[in-house]
Amino acid sequence: MTLTLKKPKKSCDDRNCPFHGSLPIRGRIFEGLVASAKMDKTVIVKRDYLHYVPKFMRYERRQSRIPSHNPPCINATEGDRVVIAECRPLSKTVSFVVVEKLEEK
Repeated sequence: MTLTLKKPKKSCDDRNCPFHGSLPIRGRIFEGLVASAKMDKTVIVKRDYLHYVPKFMRYERRQSRIPSHNPPCINATEGDRVVIAECRPLSKTVSFVVVEKLEEK
């Protein structure tokens, strides 16, 4: 599966960049909001979704916080809306990478 994403205008020398490095993208693709950008090259992406509860035949709102690698060429900051894609595990908690910045805050 190939992604049709815009290549960032800036370039970087990060080997864990899907555009300028050798990191393959596979699996799930999500859209979310950057909740925290305090770590080095890592952001926390908050994703809101609906979960169906069969007993009450209703939906409840849930959210997940996904740690994602933030390449220097994209450089997402807090409040940005981003697209993240699954990749191989980069650390104990990081298995996603930011591939596109949709809009800035």
